[in-house]
Amino acid sequence: MNNRLKKGIAPLTVMIALGTIIAGCSGGDKGTTPSSTSGTTGTAAPVATKQETWKLGSEPLSFTIFGNYGWYTMPPWGKDIFSKNVQDKMKLNITAINAGGNSETKLNTMIVGGDLPDVIWGDRDKFERLRENGVLVPLDPYLEKYPNLKKWAGDEILNMLRAKDGKLYMFPNWYTNKPTGNAGYVINKKIYDELGKPKLETTDDLYSYLKLVKEKYPNVIPFEPGQAKEGKGVDILYSAFAENNPASYAGTLRALPKDGKFTSLFADPVYKEAMVFVNKLHREKLMTQDALTQTVDQVREKVNTGRVAVFVDVTAIEYASKGHAQLVKNDPNAGYFMIWPIHKPGLDKNKIMVAHYDRLGWNAAAITTKAKDPEKIFAALDWMTSPEGTRDLIWGPEDMYWKGVDGDGLPNLTDKFFAEPEERTKNMNATNDLQFVGNATLNDKIKVKAELSLPEDKRSWETKYQDAITWKTHMDLTAMRGIEPAPDSPEGIIRERWIELYKKVRGQAILAKSEQEVIEIIDKGEKDAQTLGVQKLNDYLTAKWKENEAKMKKK
Repeated sequence: MNNRLKKGIAPLTVMIALGTIIAGCSGGDKGTTPSSTSGTTGTAAPVATKQETWKLGSEPLSFTIFGNYGWYTMPPWGKDIFSKNVQDKMKLNITAINAGGNSETKLNTMIVGGDLPDVIWGDRDKFERLRENGVLVPLDPYLEKYPNLKKWAGDEILNMLRAKDGKLYMFPNWYTNKPTGNAGYVINKKIYDELGKPKLETTDDLYSYLKLVKEKYPNVIPFEPGQAKEGKGVDILYSAFAENNPASYAGTLRALPKDGKFTSLFADPVYKEAMVFVNKLHREKLMTQDALTQTVDQVREKVNTGRVAVFVDVTAIEYASKGHAQLVKNDPNAGYFMIWPIHKPGLDKNKIMVAHYDRLGWNAAAITTKAKDPEKIFAALDWMTSPEGTRDLIWGPEDMYWKGVDGDGLPNLTDKFFAEPEERTKNMNATNDLQFVGNATLNDKIKVKAELSLPEDKRSWETKYQDAITWKTHMDLTAMRGIEPAPDSPEGIIRERWIELYKKVRGQAILAKSEQEVIEIIDKGEKDAQTLGVQKLNDYLTAKWKENEAKMKKK
């Protein structure tokens, strides 16, 4: 689950007060009658002639799952308290087929040998090749029979996930209907207090504050943007110079949507203005001087030791929450807090969107044609994404940390939940990597309810600023997700070369000796981009964007 956070597209973050990564789930009827039909090895899922449903728990069900990540090793199912309860209660057993550090090789070996797992779990862009090879089961026959996914994800999300043939093969993980995100501006509390708590709202305020920090704290980094070679805080500053202009346009899409089509980023005067500001911070040594070369560990070390005054990153909460926890251990007046995103004077601060969120969530699960009972597996996944499944797998068996539900179906927390935070953290963390089809919409509600039930001094630093700031300053760009061309296509080749050029120009602009040189570097970059064929790429991206919009509107 931690790798989900590193992608910057995770809906939730690590909670210190609750001690776990938690996301959501939902409800619906589970059905009562065992199905008279089931898939057979090596065949696609049949369309049931009757709307009979199979009930999870009515008989034992076992299936295998392959996590398509080199870093991922599935914890043993049934070894922790939560999954053991599900195993016993629902007669469900899940067996891992682990990648052993090389997921591509492992998957290819299974495909060639015809020895596929029942379920593959991984990044959404990895499934099309499998679909084209005819090894995935379409899920459409089950959507009405087992309604939790359809109810909670909704048609827009499911339509976005449909393949070229119009069928649905992917069961999304951590899908949501609400804003998510962890990007923003983090302030060193002790330094800010000692400097008199000056106004920090505009780019002018920020510049003045960084100068003051440099003057008063020579051993502190005034502005820490994280790994600037990957954009990070540098891209966040781009969002400050125009309304509804998330960093994602620069760092992820590398194109600006304007009048219904993607246009050249280097031709955007706002991008030039932002890079002039970034360059100014670098030239005046108000920003990390090794921002283009530093490692993740170096960034974490500076944040954890409080050697930064202002930290800005697309995953700011993930870094800062841990740094805050370490600093306040030694000094209750230390730590970090977040501010509303900085904006250029004259702009509406409520229209500053620092980054994006994606309603599709993180990754997905797909059932393969190797599965003997694909319908039963879908029923199990659908249960996992239901309110009951969420409560049992993420919050534990009833009577342990919760008992009964309120009018919204959210669990009522028990005294044990509050009395044993360390033990609770250990138990909740144990199923982080067993949450394959999480529903962030519902689980966020549980999470907020849990937070509000805690004493104020015990509430999560992360949730406080997610609820107050980051979730309100992230923009829905779901329709612009998954539009990248295949790497070996003409547009894909242009894209790879364009990414290399973009990173090169961004780095040169940061290190430029003057404002005029910044502008000249970007202007030359624009000419080089057009020579590469970036307009052809932008036309392709526009077409795919419009296709996604049409999919989402389709009933």
